[in-house]
Amino acid sequence: MPQNSSVNAAEIIENILSLFQERGHSLYGGEAITQLEHALQAAMMAQRAKSNSSLIVAALLHDVGHLLHDLPEDAPEQRVEDRHEELAAVWLSERFGPAVVQPVQLHVAAKRYLSAVEADYQQRLSPASILSLKLQGGPMNQAEIEQFRANPHCADAVLLRRWDDAAKVPGLKTPPIESYVNDLERELDIHANPAA
Repeated sequence: MPQNSSVNAAEIIENILSLFQERGHSLYGGEAITQLEHALQAAMMAQRAKSNSSLIVAALLHDVGHLLHDLPEDAPEQRVEDRHEELAAVWLSERFGPAVVQPVQLHVAAKRYLSAVEADYQQRLSPASILSLKLQGGPMNQAEIEQFRANPHCADAVLLRRWDDAAKVPGLKTPPIESYVNDLERELDIHANPAA
């Protein structure tokens, strides 16, 4: 990686760590865990599944959009849909490649997809996730299902969605956010040097 790229990568990583340090202790949308705990649990699940670094980074940063807006923690209870996946995708696309950005952008659509294609999926969702599903448009219709399946990142988005749904365990022990610096560096390098 050229020197200016490594400096830029270090700044981006510092920015990510600071964002979680400053805003990650807010509650995660009606759940009994914080935004940081949720991110770390999802990343740990991706790591345990022996995922590549792009999917581990996507899992870690999939809800970064919640840290970027100024809406209240109880926005879903107020019937406000924050479009956090779109906010995250814009922010991430300035820093990472499609293998990170696309699963993040699609993780809400993946919930709508799974709600449509798996009969018992909604029964496994937390009450807060059921509420947000309604705000996000509910289960997909057939045309939306076909469009979702046509996206080359749909399988990764579904994996990310399953980790997102499971990453809501109060008190679960996880590695610290700093343990994902190597994955972040790898993905930043790939984005900065796509032909390397």
